[in-house]
Amino acid sequence: MNYEYFIARRIIAGKVYKSSISAPIIKIGIAAIAIGIVVMMIAIATGIGLQQKIRDKVVAFNGHITIANYDSNNSQESVVAISRDQEFYPEFKAVEGITHIQAVATKLGVIRTEDDFEGAILKGVGADYDWRFFRDFLVAGKLPDYSDKRNEEVLISQYLANRLKFKPGDRFQMVFAKTDLNKPPSIITYHIVGLYNSGFQDFDATYIIGDIRHIQRLNRWEEHQVGNFEVFIHDYRELEQKGIEIYRETPSNLNTQTVADKYYSIFEWIKIFDANIYGIIGIMILIAGINMITALLVLILERTQMIGILKALGSSNWSIRKLFLYNASYLIVLGLLWGNLFGLGLLFLQKYFKLFPLDPNVYYVTEAPVYINLGYILALNVGTMIMCLVMLLIPTYVITKISPVKAIRFE
Repeated sequence: MNYEYFIARRIIAGKVYKSSISAPIIKIGIAAIAIGIVVMMIAIATGIGLQQKIRDKVVAFNGHITIANYDSNNSQESVVAISRDQEFYPEFKAVEGITHIQAVATKLGVIRTEDDFEGAILKGVGADYDWRFFRDFLVAGKLPDYSDKRNEEVLISQYLANRLKFKPGDRFQMVFAKTDLNKPPSIITYHIVGLYNSGFQDFDATYIIGDIRHIQRLNRWEEHQVGNFEVFIHDYRELEQKGIEIYRETPSNLNTQTVADKYYSIFEWIKIFDANIYGIIGIMILIAGINMITALLVLILERTQMIGILKALGSSNWSIRKLFLYNASYLIVLGLLWGNLFGLGLLFLQKYFKLFPLDPNVYYVTEAPVYINLGYILALNVGTMIMCLVMLLIPTYVITKISPVKAIRFE
């Protein structure tokens, strides 16, 4: 029989234990574990959630990897056309892990109304466009359809709609300058079929989604000519590697650029979240461990006579230390249970009811996104348990210094 575990259970179940001097200190230790696990869970869930949400929004407008012509243009406008007739299009079979590739083009223009105007980029897309991300962004109306003949349907952001007082069903004129500035600009009347809101104001204030065939006509391109290709991959963690592989499999006159390189400052900023998460985890485990050390020391001092009797009966120092570690494990598990209950409760409330909003001008999202995954929750609980028990080995060393004779006489 594991007598250390048996004695530890009797101590935990005893009424004297619950009404002893150490009771409030033990409750503080349990509370510290619970609060620590709640804070760590929220830090991980919101940190990873923000990273994924911001990353997905940038990817929605650019793809994971862009394939385009070499040129010195920095205006985000497609200037040098490339042929759609490529070996890697419409399926990139030479590289594994590619989920989709689509042809797009962009054109700078000015939205003109009776009393206002606004600069924007028309992003031309075709029948091959993946609407998965914009389906989630859609807040009013419907998504445009470019699978048939050329049409004037466009999807604009709620931000632009509010600024220009547009709504689904409205029409507006967009003016495009020609290469020869002496010639009058081209004007196209577009029909708004839907509004989107990505929460990423930098993009919402910039992009209008329209038919790529309008840009081909404005630039006097052939039907097979496009501005660039957007490539989507299965696993973002392989972005850098897939970028290299795609570059090797494309013609020498084409360049590739990953979304992390194109928007370097944004992706470097979200990497800081990792350091914040690790810092919070370290601090919370340290605080919880110190509280448990204090509680365990009080328990040891409170049961000094019992330790002396056990030593007199022949128990080894390690056996007695195990007894108190069993006791501490119970307290840690209790704290973890309460912490998981409150932590997961808060995360699910935020996930489904959006209780805590964020400033989109700062965080690029309108509410704190949460990422809930069984893997990191289990790892967090097991890691906290192990780290706390390792830290508790230090105070149990005090038991080895207790003399049986003096302990039995201890009052």
